[in-house]
Amino acid sequence: MLAVAAVDLLAGPEVGLLALFALGPAFACITGSVRRALLVGTVAFLLCLGIASFDGLLHTRRAAVALATVLGATAAAALAATVRRRFERELADIRSVAEAAQRTLLRPVPRQAGRMRIAVSYTSAASAARIGGDLYEVVPGPGGTTRVIVGDVQGKGLEAVETAAVVLGAFREAAPDEERLEDVGGRLERALNRRLTGEEFVTAVIAEVDGDHLVTLLNYGHPAPLIVRPDGDVAFADPPVAAPPLGLAALGPIRPSAYEISLTPGDQMLFYTDGVSEARDSGGVFYPLEHRAHLLRRADPDVALEAVRLDLVTHAAGPLGDDAAMLLLRYRDDAPELPD
Repeated sequence: MLAVAAVDLLAGPEVGLLALFALGPAFACITGSVRRALLVGTVAFLLCLGIASFDGLLHTRRAAVALATVLGATAAAALAATVRRRFERELADIRSVAEAAQRTLLRPVPRQAGRMRIAVSYTSAASAARIGGDLYEVVPGPGGTTRVIVGDVQGKGLEAVETAAVVLGAFREAAPDEERLEDVGGRLERALNRRLTGEEFVTAVIAEVDGDHLVTLLNYGHPAPLIVRPDGDVAFADPPVAAPPLGLAALGPIRPSAYEISLTPGDQMLFYTDGVSEARDSGGVFYPLEHRAHLLRRADPDVALEAVRLDLVTHAAGPLGDDAAMLLLRYRDDAPELPD
């Protein structure tokens, strides 16, 4: 507004810049409050009135139109600021509800199971909601075992969250009681059949860690966990036979077969969702997870997992296209100190 006043004073009344004072209140409503919009509008009106008087245009049609324009822009700015503040409050309420739902749905997992250290990371593609269809859980199993699930619900939004809640609820109920891992998967399948319709499905890996740190896996069409050895060797724990996701068992006779992975001191097993493995950079290149395994060599597993998450976000160079969940198991029995 000061620039408009200066140019008008230098150029003279024939240039006709009075109406440009309306830009002040128009921009004030973008980030400011209603009071700020009205204050800026008042200043704009007084400047317009003063410049019109200085130019000898106070009683002309041009000045009347300019003053009316400033008043109209001020009223519109105040209204826009009111609506924006209301939407901001509603968004804040939605975020608080989403965070409460996430705390209920994705509860904090234990940081230790026997001598197995555990770390988790969750990055939602819907930044405003901070919650999505990826899921994870760690619960005690029968006979001193620990049971883990990491999964990904097809789709996004509230329906995906509801489906994730069904899976986690069924897992939390079945995992401590069922002796066989296949029976836990069967309970999840039956729970989903009561919830899902059409071709909806959930990919998941269910794991059981015993006292000797032998990991038994059951893979329902989910990306295979990544095994990282202390010497730097990396391998994917692929299932012997590919099986359909949860909710699509009726499409084929193949059911997932349990298979075992033996962990030794210093070994790590990273569970993740396809939001990690399928994240692309600007050139369409997928995130090279196996080549970023060295990031997990930090001494603190939480710090190691955060390093992978930050590297993933850097690779995507912007918001992720899908939710990304990771769960890290680190066998720390007599493990050598991992360098940072």
